[in-house]
Amino acid sequence: MELAGALQLGELASAFAALPIFPLFDTAYFIVSILYLTYEPGAVEMSRKSPFASWLCAMLHCFGSYILADLLLGESPIDYFSNNSSVILATAVWYLIFFCPMNIFYKCVSFLPMKLIFVAMKEVVRVRKIAAGVHHAHHRYHHGWFIMMATGWVKGSGVALMSNVEQLLRGVWKPETNEILHMSFPTKASLYGTILFTLQQTHWLPISEANLIFFFTMFMMVCKVFMTVTHSHASPFAPVENFICPVFFGSVSSGHTNHHHDHHGASHEVSHPPPPPAKSKEELNEGTRKRKAKKAE
Repeated sequence: MELAGALQLGELASAFAALPIFPLFDTAYFIVSILYLTYEPGAVEMSRKSPFASWLCAMLHCFGSYILADLLLGESPIDYFSNNSSVILATAVWYLIFFCPMNIFYKCVSFLPMKLIFVAMKEVVRVRKIAAGVHHAHHRYHHGWFIMMATGWVKGSGVALMSNVEQLLRGVWKPETNEILHMSFPTKASLYGTILFTLQQTHWLPISEANLIFFFTMFMMVCKVFMTVTHSHASPFAPVENFICPVFFGSVSSGHTNHHHDHHGASHEVSHPPPPPAKSKEELNEGTRKRKAKKAE
């Protein structure tokens, strides 16, 4: 019975890995990506003032991962835009979310039960893109482990990695929000996932690609749906990272912290003059008498 169950699971994983993602899953991916664009400050106003800039931002949200991957592999960054069906589909989703009468489409796709379905479907596309990126890089650079990991990573989280470019299109410049400095859960998960797919592609991980796609997709779907329901930004990797990182990379020393505060404290002392001395009781009484005298006059 265990063997039969294992065979059925293998068949399920193979069928899941062979499932076509266009147009159903791609539509969900575009909906969630452009929906997140509407949450950015000034994105809705920009769509009225400059629809073309808004469309470019939407295309970066939908195809930023392909652009980065093509740049890494020395291919044309606009190569994916030759896929007319995907571009037209993404454009239709952008138009309906921003310009549908009475915001009917936006209200439907942002309704939480519907949004959860789309979020889960987006993770299916994300994992497929990671696997495809690693496979493509492995075909070009058979022994280039780091090239495989870099390509798979940007395929899974290219939108977040290009966030500063997208901000420039919206007229915003926030270098402190660099995704590499402050990795979100999808970026970290894409990094860890591309390591697994690289190990599998180079035969260091004894698991089939179909099974890895199936299990990693289930993990991503559960995590993202849970985080969306609870409105949480906490990473599921945080407990493990908090245990491992201090062991291998150390923690912030007190000397560095004190130096940091001393430096900023000195700058505050220079830039801000000391507050004026408080008035004495006699000066306050004298001021009160003068105001009463003026009122009497």
